[in-house]
Order: sequence, then structure tokens, then C-alpha cells
Amino acid sequence: MQQATLARAVMLEGVGLHRGVHTRLRIQPAPAGHGIVFRRVDLAGEENRIPALWSHVVDTRLNTTIGTGRGGAVVSTIEHLMAALAGVGVHNALIDIDGPEVPILDGSAAPFVAALLEAGIAPLGAPLEVIEITAPIEVRRGEALVRLEPAATFEIDYAIAFDEPAIGRQQKRLRLANGAFCDELADSRTFCRLADVEIMKANGLALGGSLENAIVVDGARVLNEEGLRHADEYVRHKMLDALGDLALAGAPIRGRYIARRAGHAVTNALLRRLFADPANYRRRPAMPGDARWMPGLTDESAPRLAG
Repeated sequence: MQQATLARAVMLEGVGLHRGVHTRLRIQPAPAGHGIVFRRVDLAGEENRIPALWSHVVDTRLNTTIGTGRGGAVVSTIEHLMAALAGVGVHNALIDIDGPEVPILDGSAAPFVAALLEAGIAPLGAPLEVIEITAPIEVRRGEALVRLEPAATFEIDYAIAFDEPAIGRQQKRLRLANGAFCDELADSRTFCRLADVEIMKANGLALGGSLENAIVVDGARVLNEEGLRHADEYVRHKMLDALGDLALAGAPIRGRYIARRAGHAVTNALLRRLFADPANYRRRPAMPGDARWMPGLTDESAPRLAG
């Protein structure tokens, strides 16, 4: 299997969910071995380039934020875009952005997926690397638990539990093989409780949030007039976030990810624990048969999903 990038550049723009700032981003093709890199074009100097890697995560409050750690350049709420890139099989891209936060768009990854598929996926003629989980590892923080364990595929098993009857308890297990992300998870939107909105805004978060880009619940009620896209849209969105956060490993993971009442912080802690000990994983070139378990698309699935 080969590394891939975009066939051409694509542009998107919109308001950021938490900072409320309107930003534009341009996702551009990049060569093999480049990885996913964000570039703050509104900032000068070499410190405006931020690799989308677990080691560059600087904040996990209600989103995933990466930064240089030196010059102060940050890009927040990257998880939906990262999930879209992983979900369609883009391994290398340079993302120019003129502000501090990726646009939230409709609150899901679907607009990103549509733009990426319209641009087209281009093979690069260089071997793709796989991270194969060789030993189970887990992180617990209070009621939150995340775990990576060896498996023959890439799978997410996620469970959530909220007091609000509109959400309640949901669990979904999905093998994220070719096309499954686009079919099952990409259009699921972020969500919050009405009681938390003012608290978040008082803490400088959710400044760009609205019923146009998030599901808002109040007790047993869903306040969005159009309702839900899926009966279990909440857990599906959590799985979407997880894929985006796991994509910060820098290569496709072969293993099972299990999450209970989890979020961005514990998933990043899990990646840090994973890479702290080489006995937990091995890196190897991807083989042709690996396409059967990866989230990216094959020639057969791409037209179906793009249509």
C-alpha cells in the first residue's frame, strides 16, 4: 500500500466553535513522508508550522489543540478534520489556516469528507507505515477508561452515559474498515447540554456555537428543529472524535480502541503511554491486504461514497 495525498488543493471557511473567529483553511497536496502539518499563515516565522501529532497536543478542554510549544502558535478543534483525513485515507497534507481554530462547519466531519473526495485522492508511490498494537495498554481517569489492544483490524468500541434522557446510555462497536467511517460516522454532529452553554462561554469556549453547528439537549428535549441524524448520533460523534485523536499517532493503527465515558484528554494520554514503550507496538510497511481493515477508501468505494 502507498501513502496518499490530495489530487488538488481544497478551501473551506467558517466560524470556529469555541473561539468564535471566522477562519479560512486551504488543504494542499504534500509529498510522501510529510505527514499532516498545519501552517498558521497569519503568523510570521518558522514557528507557525505545527505537525498534527500526539506530541504536539497542548490542550484537550472540549477539543484537541496542537501547538509549537515555543512560539505560541496553536490550532484548535482539529479532531473533525483529522478524522476526515484518516477516514478517506489522506496521509500527507499541508493545511494553511489564517486563524487559531478549524471551522466547525455543521459540527460533523461530513463537509470535510465531501471536500476531500471532490478534490480526489492521489497515491504517492511511497510505502505506507502501519502501527500494529502488540500489547494491551489502558488509561483510567475517574470514570473514564480508554484501552488499545491487539486486533486483526482497526475497531472502535465506545460507550457513553449521560444523565440527560435525551442522551442516556449508548454504545456502538464498529470495525472501521474501508468506507465505514464515511458511511457510519462522518455526518454525526458534536453535542452539548443547554445547562453547560453559559458555563462554557464564561470560560471562553463555545463562542461560535449555535444550533447550526451542534446538537443541544435540555433534559429529554433535543432543541434542534431538525432533530437527530441518527438515533445514536451522540456515541457516533464520540467515535468520530476518537478517530481524529487517534490519527495523531501519525500512521494507521491496527488494533482495537475501547472507550468508556472518555474524551480527548484520556485518548491523548493513551497515545503518550503507547509510544512511551516500544514493546507496546511495532511499525511495519503496509501490505496490500491491509486495505481491508483501514478506514481509507478503495477505488470501488470512493464513487459510492462521493455520490
